[in-house]
Amino acid sequence: MIASLSRYTLSITPDPSRQSLATAMVDLVTSLARALVDRPEEVIVEAVDEATSTLLKLRVAPTDLGKVIGKQGRTARSIRTILAAASMKAQHRFALDIQQVGDASGAVRETVFSDED
Repeated sequence: MIASLSRYTLSITPDPSRQSLATAMVDLVTSLARALVDRPEEVIVEAVDEATSTLLKLRVAPTDLGKVIGKQGRTARSIRTILAAASMKAQHRFALDIQQVGDASGAVRETVFSDED
């Protein structure tokens, strides 16, 4: 199923608007999460603008939470690394919050920083 990710591309221009950048990042995280879980129809990614960053809330079915986090958080860290590479190009901060569907509090909060210098 990972091979199907090759048909998804993320193209970010150096100075895109915040809305289109957030949409591109939501699409990226959605594609990655749907490739990992058993119930892709329950994957929800929402972008919330904060003062200096954008929070991406990834919600998955309770049975899929372990698949998205992975052993010792390795899968979540890998998603964070991909998000960091994309966000560095865009020069914008993103935080990834992984939650169960129906859970208001975050199960895991992964923060991704871009190089803003």
